[in-house]
Amino acid sequence: MFRAFFLALMLLYASFTQSQTKEKNWRVGCIAFYNVENLFDTINDPTTNDEEFTPQGDVRWNTEKYVNKLKALSEAMAGIGTEFTPDGAALIGVSEIENKQVMLDLVKQPALAGRNYKVVHFDSPDRRGVDVGLIYQPKYFRPLHSKSYRLIVENNPDFLTRDPLVVTGLFDGEEISVIVNHWPSRRGGEKRSMPLRMAAAKLNRHIVDSLLGLNPDAKIVVMGDLNDNPTNKSILEGLNAKGTKDNLKTGELFNPMFSIYKKGVGSNAWQDSWSLFDQLIISQGLLGEDFSTYTFRTARVHNKTELAQKTGRFKGYPHRTYAGGTYLGGYSDHFPAYIIIAKEVK
Repeated sequence: MFRAFFLALMLLYASFTQSQTKEKNWRVGCIAFYNVENLFDTINDPTTNDEEFTPQGDVRWNTEKYVNKLKALSEAMAGIGTEFTPDGAALIGVSEIENKQVMLDLVKQPALAGRNYKVVHFDSPDRRGVDVGLIYQPKYFRPLHSKSYRLIVENNPDFLTRDPLVVTGLFDGEEISVIVNHWPSRRGGEKRSMPLRMAAAKLNRHIVDSLLGLNPDAKIVVMGDLNDNPTNKSILEGLNAKGTKDNLKTGELFNPMFSIYKKGVGSNAWQDSWSLFDQLIISQGLLGEDFSTYTFRTARVHNKTELAQKTGRFKGYPHRTYAGGTYLGGYSDHFPAYIIIAKEVK
């Protein structure tokens, strides 16, 4: 029943601007996340370990490769969510970007330039110099407040990673907060590195609780490359994000990626195993069947054929820029993920 209803919504009202019909008038919005995999410029930053991505570095990163990377990523981003709204994603959280300038270079690419995307970015203390950021269409979103939060790991004061970014703004007139993440990796093994991701989850939980303390009905989207699956402890317990909307307790989050992962769909692959590290998790303020306000409708992995490896052993994997030191000229080692929200305008 829900699928039939949403198909009708998609076919008849798939526009973020008003679509006139004899019966109803809908607004549809797309919120996305994309780990863009090592979007570095070619300039050596003496304060970070970015030497690999310089002309003299191991991968011989140069202007031609950088320009090709920007073009590929912009074309991938341009297609996110266009099945539901012709303007694509209103918000795109990104990770593995070196600095604000590479984000600005990205949104100026021909595939994206017509959407007039703007960016929010703060530098993180990550040793490689990679950060997270938010790309937004001012046509649909107006930032009101933005802040980065330092992740401090107990008994590991020297640990440095990407700071989560919190941006609160008006999404077509409704206040929404997004928290953009790139949690610590599984380097050293999943079990050994779990405390780092649990610390990241608890920091996000603290941010969510602070937002809910100001407004119990706050619309919040926690997004990012979490380096854990929806079934892992950091997400189920640390973030308190559940895989079903039924019987959620006060403050619990809903993870729509849980059911996708259970169906075997992933956003990244390693050694013939798929993971769904790229997730968008929402507060209860985005749930329900009251279409007078923006409400969650569906979640997807944007795993289109053009973003995947076409041949060989890794056919179907995300078509990345480098693999095993070989330049492939692709997009990223992750597929984007996104959610669709909608409301009825009378």
